[in-house]
Amino acid sequence: MVTPNPTPIEVRRSAKRRRTVSAYRDGARIVVLIPARFTAAEEREWVEKMVARVEGSRPRRRPGDAALARRAAELSERYLDGRAVPASVRWVPAMRTRWASCTPADRTIRLSRRLQEMPVWVQDYVLVHELAHLLESGHGPRFWRLVERYPRTERARGYLDGVSAAANLPIADDLADDLADDLTGDAAEDAADAG
Repeated sequence: MVTPNPTPIEVRRSAKRRRTVSAYRDGARIVVLIPARFTAAEEREWVEKMVARVEGSRPRRRPGDAALARRAAELSERYLDGRAVPASVRWVPAMRTRWASCTPADRTIRLSRRLQEMPVWVQDYVLVHELAHLLESGHGPRFWRLVERYPRTERARGYLDGVSAAANLPIADDLADDLADDLTGDAAEDAADAG
């Protein structure tokens, strides 16, 4: 007798996907990405293979909130001269439209648990990004000068954009925010920097 899989499975078909099949864990469920042209039999075959692969992979040891706070302090010291000092840094359940968030008013930083599956250098970029918000709240030129002190900024942004696109996540790059900022006042910020 076969025991039914208790893990919720979501299958996403994509017309852009031609041959590749991938899968990843998203919270309690497993998401399987397949080409739209697959037959029902091919879908069943690949879903079974990919779920077995994801469930068989050894879970990584995930750092807790205390380790995350220590890492934020190290990154602040290394890239922001120790000036970004959050009141708290913690993991939160997967966010719908962001990888992380920062509330400068109460100096709190929250990172989506989705990031726990990503390389440490990507997590570090997100932490530096959120730490920089403690010093500059918007996404203007001064903010990006701070963030770009982290040497893997562009690579990490590309990685996150790729993950978002592959998984059809509604998470946009901060460049969209840059355009809005440009329309609402970064010209004044630039003038102040020049003066």
